[in-house]
Amino acid sequence: MFHVEIPRRKSRQINVGSVAVGGDAPISVQTMTNTETCDVAATVAQIVRAAKAGADIVRVSVPSMEAAEAFGEIRKRSPVPLVTDIHFDHRIALRVAELGADCLRINPGNIGREDRVRAVVQSARDHDIPIRIGVNAGSLEKDLQKKYGEPTPRAMVESALRHIDILDRLDFQNFKVSLKASEVFATVEAYKLLAGQIEQPLHLGITEAGGLRAGSVKSAIGLGMLLAQGIGDTIRVSLAADPVEEVKVGFDILKSVHLRNKGVNIIACPSCSRQEFDVIKTVNALESRLEDVLEHLDVAVIGCVVNGPGEAREADLGIAGGSPNLLYIEGRPSHKVKEEDLVDELERQVRARVAALKDQSPPEAAG
Repeated sequence: MFHVEIPRRKSRQINVGSVAVGGDAPISVQTMTNTETCDVAATVAQIVRAAKAGADIVRVSVPSMEAAEAFGEIRKRSPVPLVTDIHFDHRIALRVAELGADCLRINPGNIGREDRVRAVVQSARDHDIPIRIGVNAGSLEKDLQKKYGEPTPRAMVESALRHIDILDRLDFQNFKVSLKASEVFATVEAYKLLAGQIEQPLHLGITEAGGLRAGSVKSAIGLGMLLAQGIGDTIRVSLAADPVEEVKVGFDILKSVHLRNKGVNIIACPSCSRQEFDVIKTVNALESRLEDVLEHLDVAVIGCVVNGPGEAREADLGIAGGSPNLLYIEGRPSHKVKEEDLVDELERQVRARVAALKDQSPPEAAG
């Protein structure tokens, strides 16, 4: 299958808990909880669902000391590293660092006095956790808004460099940076401007992108433009939707540019009057049934004999519509499948192949 290798921007590697970010590490996919953080059970349940969907890292908002104490319990029960989202109150940052935060999302310039900034940075150093500088077009400093008149890409970069300068003065290099706007081209330009000025990892996102459909499109365009240029070490798709959907869309974006292959990649025709079975119904059923499969497989679902055999031969598994429908396995015709058996048979074949792949994998080292 045709493949393009994208040369990635060279960045310093940091660690968010057990997940390496930057350098030659795979681009990680993040999401953020939207539960009330003080509701520990609901927040943990959402984190677990996101992790099952493949999320590498989850961010949790910690707006109060009460939420910080709740975070401590959440961290104990989380299957993935957690980034804490904190604004203004340095005491919250100090507390969550003690309670096991894997990264502090806090802008040094917004904490206040120099001694408070030093305390947070020292805590991050002592606990060996990175800081994420998060610049958002909607909350730029007032003087920058006045200077530029609007949240331009240069204004966003200047804001980021201010926060970076604080960390530089404190000799703290264990950080990553995000520059988010809801406007696609402003976001892309900001990241491009900053990418050559620092060596730290970049966290990509189109902030407040919208609902599931429109937000996915905006994110795919914006993140795709950057990823195709080798920019980006970790991503979050910001949707007004279930965080699990953010994870799914994030991996779909990375799969589309050949940067992560996680989960089943369904290659499906849009269907037309030539189709010999209901393609849309089949694809929807397969996507639902195979959500738990994180191993990479290409599965072609093509409704007719015009493109079906060609696409099926290129995939790990494929069904080509015809009279009868023909299943291909590893590029070779295998056997005929009736329409009423299509979904069951394709799921069975996928799970059998996944099991075989797991059997071939080298055993994990003990301990």
